[in-house]
Amino acid sequence: MQFSDHAWEDGAPQLPLAWQVGRYLEQYMSRYLSSHPDFSLHLNTRVVRAERGDGDGSGWDVRLESGGREQTRHFEHLVVASGYFGKPITPEGVSIAPSAAIPVIHSSQYRDLKNLLGTRSSAKGKILIVGGQMSGVEVAGTIASHLSSAANSPDDFSPKAAAAPFLPLDFSSYNRNNRPLPLVNTQGHVDEKTAQVVNGIFQNALGTDQSAFSSLLYVDDATKTQPPYLAVSDWYCDFVRSGLISLSNGKFESLGGNTAKLDNGTQIDDVVAIVLATGFDPSPCVSYLPSKILKTLNHSPQHTEQPLALAFHGTHHPDVTGLGFVGFYRSPYWGVMQMQARFLAQYWSTPIDARPKALELKLKSDKSIQRTLDLRDDPRLSQFPMGDYPFLMQEFAEALSIPRVDPSLSGIPMLSYNSLPLDMLTPARYPSPSDDASAKADAEKLRQDTVHVARDGLTTPRFMPRAVFRSLLGTWKLERELTSKLPTHPSGHFSGTARFLLRDKTSDGLQCARQGLGLSDPDEDGGMEYLYIEDGEFKTEQGFGFRASRRYVWRYNEKEESLSVWFAKPGDPKRADYLFHEIEFLQPENGREKGWSAKAGHLCIDDYYDVKYNFAFQAVNLQNWSIEYTVKGPKKDYSIKGGYTR
Repeated sequence: MQFSDHAWEDGAPQLPLAWQVGRYLEQYMSRYLSSHPDFSLHLNTRVVRAERGDGDGSGWDVRLESGGREQTRHFEHLVVASGYFGKPITPEGVSIAPSAAIPVIHSSQYRDLKNLLGTRSSAKGKILIVGGQMSGVEVAGTIASHLSSAANSPDDFSPKAAAAPFLPLDFSSYNRNNRPLPLVNTQGHVDEKTAQVVNGIFQNALGTDQSAFSSLLYVDDATKTQPPYLAVSDWYCDFVRSGLISLSNGKFESLGGNTAKLDNGTQIDDVVAIVLATGFDPSPCVSYLPSKILKTLNHSPQHTEQPLALAFHGTHHPDVTGLGFVGFYRSPYWGVMQMQARFLAQYWSTPIDARPKALELKLKSDKSIQRTLDLRDDPRLSQFPMGDYPFLMQEFAEALSIPRVDPSLSGIPMLSYNSLPLDMLTPARYPSPSDDASAKADAEKLRQDTVHVARDGLTTPRFMPRAVFRSLLGTWKLERELTSKLPTHPSGHFSGTARFLLRDKTSDGLQCARQGLGLSDPDEDGGMEYLYIEDGEFKTEQGFGFRASRRYVWRYNEKEESLSVWFAKPGDPKRADYLFHEIEFLQPENGREKGWSAKAGHLCIDDYYDVKYNFAFQAVNLQNWSIEYTVKGPKKDYSIKGGYTR
């Protein structure tokens, strides 16, 4: 998530929040646009109509509406860069009118439970998510996390290989050394063989066929021959496993009162709200263009994934001069949008007879328009028809004669499956030759930051706190042995469950611990935490037993990339009291077969707790883990070893 000529601030997270992205874009605008004498930004302004200019028909007369007043302005060129999300798609059989029996909103409108349920926030029932692709999985996971937080937060709280290495998702997806050169387009039509390969890659990355979460998520052999569909969520699968999210196969058909009906006859009762994760219709984004122009662009409203057939990877149509497109396709990448803008700048500013040879050759060989038309009704269309980011970057770079800059990969280990280092593609690999020294320095900084992240992920435990925290969600079986060397503390065995209940991060205890431990201000960090509740039966070696329970609060600090455990207040067990320990992850010393080790320590008056952890992963999911305490003090001398399994 970057443009090649503007670096992120030091310390920016690998997965920035929306406000941080907004600040980055404001900085970019201030640096490259605001100071330009010809730049003008008009907000709260709608394009009503765009017509060919009078007279010789050159340029565009654009009618604008703002504050109830209209004006027409003439422009030499018109770039459609308003995005792909024109109008939410609403399925037949449901009304989003305020008078509807229950709240019905589009997924893009969801903010929190209060916003969704309003005065019905205490209603008992189900929130129905219609749709199962990216936004459906994401909003279901988000709502489940909000429900979990509401149920497990303090009453007056308001939110502010077994040891395989971990990296942000894109680092494996866009490793240049995963594909032979020159790149070919992998998106569009997906045959059965390709589908099996890609579905196999997804399964290997997850380490599961997903049946452990739900039979409805199981990817069987027949499904593996179908075009793969990907969705990303930290919490979705484990909320499905826990039952907070329940799945139904079928298409939404109708809503009657509080009952939703699917096309297969299934009824879902007690629905208190509906969130439509049904995508967008992009056609309203070009509704101001004349019908003649739309016809030339092969406009097809029913093909919401490919409404226009445009040349050279979604940038223009040769028969409509002066009209360009940037980011007008499903799931655009920042690097591709930057390349599309560069392409239009050169395409329009260079006379036809003076075009560089590389650009002219690419334009002559381009088949983007026919490709789009051929794919529109293809039953094996890929999830993102223009989703091959590395291929698109290659094509634009060759057309614009932008050489790729390859940073030194020194210190990045060779990957086991291809004996090559991880070589992550980012926009900063393609800086414009016309960039000034400052922009080139920013591109170099971005490239080095990427190398550092790859090296840290492959050679240090840097991303382990987040990986462990994400995978703890839900219920674990807990078996624990207590071995005491003192007769005053009996030895025995505990058998029960441990639940990690997700909620928004609270501030209890942080103010006291922040200065001494270097923890960030809670207002700056935000994020999530778990209320940990274990419950079970303890039996002593002498044969008597009793019910035992304890609570902690587990916190992840994204800024510090750390994981910590806090005692819960005895009189208010949903609140954190004070810090128990921070978990320090260790580099595996003898291979990665035994999982990630970690350590911690805690001095409780005169008693010292020496803590050892081990976390064993299967791909990205935590399979089992253990904690071992050795406690020594004037009146204590015992060890505890607990094992956690699903």
